Amino acid sequence: MNQAEIFIQQKLAQRKLDDNFRVLKTASGLIDFCSNDYLGFARSEKLKALVQEELRRFPDYLNGSGGSRLLSGNITFVEELEQQIANFHEAEAGLIFNSGYDANLGLFASLPQRGDTIITDELIHACIIDGARLSLANRFSFRHNDLNDLEKKLKNAKGICYVVVESVYSMDGDEAPLQEIINLTSQYNANLIVDEAHATGVFGQGLVQQLQLENQVFARTVTFGKALGSHGAIVLGSKNFRDYLINFARSFIYTTAPSFYQLVTIKMAYQLLQNITTEQNHLHKLITLFKNEMQKKYHYALIESNSAIQSILVPGNSNAKKLAEHLQKNGFDVRAILSPTVLAGMERLRICIHAFNTEAEITELTATINH
Repeated sequence: MNQAEIFIQQKLAQRKLDDNFRVLKTASGLIDFCSNDYLGFARSEKLKALVQEELRRFPDYLNGSGGSRLLSGNITFVEELEQQIANFHEAEAGLIFNSGYDANLGLFASLPQRGDTIITDELIHACIIDGARLSLANRFSFRHNDLNDLEKKLKNAKGICYVVVESVYSMDGDEAPLQEIINLTSQYNANLIVDEAHATGVFGQGLVQQLQLENQVFARTVTFGKALGSHGAIVLGSKNFRDYLINFARSFIYTTAPSFYQLVTIKMAYQLLQNITTEQNHLHKLITLFKNEMQKKYHYALIESNSAIQSILVPGNSNAKKLAEHLQKNGFDVRAILSPTVLAGMERLRICIHAFNTEAEITELTATINH
């Protein structure tokens, strides 16, 4: 066995020893409390029908894009779609990337320069951390949603400063205090960038717009793989910023453009999103029901959240896995989130609630958890 294989074997053995070895699983016949398909768009027959109807308008569309956007992969349809989405989110312009990971990687690897400063919430998503690492900027994190700690970091910032938060955090499901953060970034002449991945669709067009802060945010990332039930992402900002990303974001420049089918799905998901009030109201009713049912018994601590992400703390990888397996055996697709994805001692079950879930399913799930 060569040295590379020995290294791989040792690393995997350590993962198994730490009880955090990852494996791919498929769920069959279980009630979905796991996916990010908050509004049910990924399974929506109505969305499928809208996509097929739109595709019939373009009988000569290609199966693949054939190249990067800067070569053969750019078409009028995608540029018009970018502007439509920007208008929907009340932004000047937008640039579509192949995924949320690609969007944040390209943004943070290209925008901050040597001598600049990136300040991120400590619970920020891994793709933002990876992008920031690729930049030459100074990097700091502040304690989660802690405004005093953020201000300490802002006082020490050098160069152009970028503060980065998620409007709804992917693991805890709680919200960033956006208005208070904007008050600080304005005071210290810093630029706020907000990832809206888990807010778009769940909270209208996103929390930034719900709070009417779109003109006070430097840039936003909106992903299409959660409530919009499709794939890809867009970075929203000024027209100059869009041009900057086209010229300097490597994850945009050096990758094949999205397929026409993917673009059509995104377009029709946005069309569907404009008439989804009933589903959104039902989703928030279920969220309230889940929280109320969990509070009847305090076997496990529930992280405070008003979003579709409800996390139950079950410290210890083994404990979290056992509870998840118990729920799966009882028909619920719930997955454990283990360290090192979250900090040791903060292992949890991440329960995602959807507009297609029922009140009976919520009641049965919480009863099984608290049994």
